[in-house]
Amino acid sequence: MGPMYYIGLDVHKRTISYCVKDVGGKIHSAGSIPATRLDLDRWLKTLPQPWSAAMEATVFTGWIYDYLKPHAASLKVAHPLMLRAIAAAKKKNDRIDASKICACLRCDVLPECYMASTEIRERRRTLRYRNLLVRQMVQTKNKIAVPLMEAGVSYNKQKLHKAGYFRELLATNPHIDEGLCSLLRLCREMLVRLQRTESALVRSLERDFLLMERVERLMTIPAVGPITALTWALEIGDVRRLSSIKKAISYCGLCGAEKSTGSTTQRTPLSKQRNRHLQTTLIEAAKMAPRINPDLAMLYDRERQKGNSNRATLAVARKLVAYLVAGRPSPARFPSSKERKPYRCVALRKVRT
Repeated sequence: MGPMYYIGLDVHKRTISYCVKDVGGKIHSAGSIPATRLDLDRWLKTLPQPWSAAMEATVFTGWIYDYLKPHAASLKVAHPLMLRAIAAAKKKNDRIDASKICACLRCDVLPECYMASTEIRERRRTLRYRNLLVRQMVQTKNKIAVPLMEAGVSYNKQKLHKAGYFRELLATNPHIDEGLCSLLRLCREMLVRLQRTESALVRSLERDFLLMERVERLMTIPAVGPITALTWALEIGDVRRLSSIKKAISYCGLCGAEKSTGSTTQRTPLSKQRNRHLQTTLIEAAKMAPRINPDLAMLYDRERQKGNSNRATLAVARKLVAYLVAGRPSPARFPSSKERKPYRCVALRKVRT
C-alpha cells in the first residue's frame, strides 16, 4: 500500500466541500461536489488510494458516512463544538472548513465523536419520532381544554380525555354550541390517531429482534419501563464506550459544569452539552421511581433533606444511570451483520387513517 491520503469533508444539504492532502500536508485536490450518491460515485473514482476521511457531525452526516465507509481505510466524525474551538478563525467558508478538518485528521488532533451503527440509528429515528408524537398529543389535549375554558364549560379534568366521558360531555352540556362541538370532535379524532400511532411505534421497537433481549434485561431493573429501556439502548448504543459511571452521568446531562480559577470554584446548573433525549427520559423516570423502588425512595428522602425536591430527583436519576450501566450487554449481545434482517418500521401501516 502507498502513503495515506487525508480528506476533509464539509457537509451540507446540497453540496459537499472536500480537501485532499498527502502525508506532508500538500494539497492534492480540493473542490465541491453535489451531495448525491451519483456524484459521490464519480468523485470516489478520482481519489488516490488509500485514503482516510473525516467530517463534522450534522443532520446530513449519517447517509454520507454509511455510503463512504466501505471505500475508506478509516472514516471519522468530528464533534462540532470541540472542532469549532480548535479551528476558530476570522475567515470562514466551506473550502477553509474542509481544509481545517483535513489538517486535524492528518495531525491526529480531530475531536472524534461516537457514531452508532446504521441499525441503531434507524431505530433511534423511530423512537425520536415517537417523542414528537407525544409532544403533539400534549398540544392536542391542551387544544381540547382551552376552548372549553373559553366557553365557561365545567368539566372533570381527570376524565376529559376518556372516550365515554368526552362523548357524554358533548351530548349533554348545553353551553357547547355546534361550532365548538365540531372543533372538539376534530381535536379528539386527531388525538386518537396520534395515540394509535405512538402505541404502534413502541410495539414495533419492543418486538424488534435487535432490541428485544436487551430491553427485557434493562426492564428487570426496578423503576425502568419500556420507554426508558428503549431510550437508553438506542441513545447510548454500545455502553462500553463510556468507561465510567461518571462519564455516563455527564453524557446524560445530569451534572453541572465546573469553572475553577485559582482558589475560586464556580458550579453552573445542568450543562447544555448533553443528550437531551436521555436527560428528559431519565428525569421523568426519576420522578416516578421512589414510588416503586424502596431503595430509591430512601435516597430521595435523604437528598431532599439536604436541599429541595429537584436535587433529590437528580440524585435518583444518577442512581438509575448506575443501574443501567450495570445492565450493559455482553459482547455477543447483537447479531452479526449476516444474521441481521433489514429493519422495517411497519407501525404506520397498522394505523387507520
